[in-house]
Amino acid sequence: MSNPANLPPLSVSILGVEPLDEFIGEIADFVHHMIMNRPDVGPGARVEVEAKVGVLKDKASNTRLMLPVLVETILAPDFDLRFETNMSAAQHRHYNTLLNHLQQLSLGPTHPTSPLSYKHVKLVDSFYASDNPRDREKIRLTRDEKTGTVVEVMTKIRLGDLNIYCPKRTADWRVSVNLEVPVPGFHPPGSPTFTRKKDRMCYSHEEFNIDLTQVTTTTSPNSPPEVTHELELEIARPPLLLFTASKRGDMNAPEHERNAFDELIRSFVNNARILVKNASDGWH
Repeated sequence: MSNPANLPPLSVSILGVEPLDEFIGEIADFVHHMIMNRPDVGPGARVEVEAKVGVLKDKASNTRLMLPVLVETILAPDFDLRFETNMSAAQHRHYNTLLNHLQQLSLGPTHPTSPLSYKHVKLVDSFYASDNPRDREKIRLTRDEKTGTVVEVMTKIRLGDLNIYCPKRTADWRVSVNLEVPVPGFHPPGSPTFTRKKDRMCYSHEEFNIDLTQVTTTTSPNSPPEVTHELELEIARPPLLLFTASKRGDMNAPEHERNAFDELIRSFVNNARILVKNASDGWH
């Protein structure tokens, strides 16, 4: 009897190619559609693609969704639910410890990927109503908390969200596509409607940023501040995102450019999955 350990190599399929991963393809299609059909709001607008870790909740019961699926699932956009990103302070510390450890490991010569970089920033966002009464988006003025220097002034236009339910994990995630539109020459017209202090640990790896943030929101001088904690993953370079999106499926472009968008989204999804997999208990 031959040794069963002496197995011949297997082809990935009867065609010799691996079928398209529908999960990653669906997210890539969604992001690509949002980018290519975004409104023209003038020069300087920046496309933001991010994944936030949180919990999908049923609006009626205010409890986490319980769906009859066994594995990670993309929900239809019209599914009526609420997504909550606020984690406990203990969960925040858990992620901070994991990411700091990974950042140190990544500096070693035997680490399998390029190193992670790290910086700690403290910002203050002040929100003001727009001069245009038809404009629902608030103007956000961001300053460096230490120096008071204005970092940016912009409005954010939400283009679309895709919710991912993860029954085997303690957390779910959401992919969001937004437009960040600069507001040049803005002068604050008095007091802001509310302010938000962001104490943020920023970890960067290749084309992605991972931001772990403690947010302190103040809505009025007489109300107590609300402290929340959030974790998000973002594609770091919008120009690269737009270039690769424009080349997707273009048969006149070199193959590596045609495939670059899907590879970017594949890595984005993989990083989001790793963050969700490493979540512990502690979601509000």
